[in-house]
Amino acid sequence: MISLSRSQHPGALPQQPGAIRLAVVLLFLLCVAVFPLVLGSNAFALDHKHEKPYALIFGTVWGPDSHPAYGIKIRIRRQNEKKARWKLTSDHHGEFAQRVPAGKQDYAVWAELKGVTSAAGKPLHAEEVKVHIDNDERADIGVHLSE
Repeated sequence: MISLSRSQHPGALPQQPGAIRLAVVLLFLLCVAVFPLVLGSNAFALDHKHEKPYALIFGTVWGPDSHPAYGIKIRIRRQNEKKARWKLTSDHHGEFAQRVPAGKQDYAVWAELKGVTSAAGKPLHAEEVKVHIDNDERADIGVHLSE
């Protein structure tokens, strides 16, 4: 009977201390790379960006047919100011949203309808909407267009 030594056995693993050390180091590095992903990337991320509190004015523009109106220019100003501070356009759902500073303040929102007409060709009109904000909150409004 022929006996094989450990190094000649077909299923024997190589006994190289350098290879084992390398495998342990690679396993450690893999754990260090994956550990933050498991706990959530925000757990280890430094947040240098300090966002100020804000309120949100969210609105929908409704056409004379009570459907959302796309592409309508929206203007927002503080109640005590004369010029619009924010200029927006309604999206395909007739919606718009604007962040404003948190705190007690009154705002005026209106649609700028110069050159905008209904399907029948009549000019459209809209009344100014007043919005009151007390703190960091969301105010939902509707701007209704009429002929």
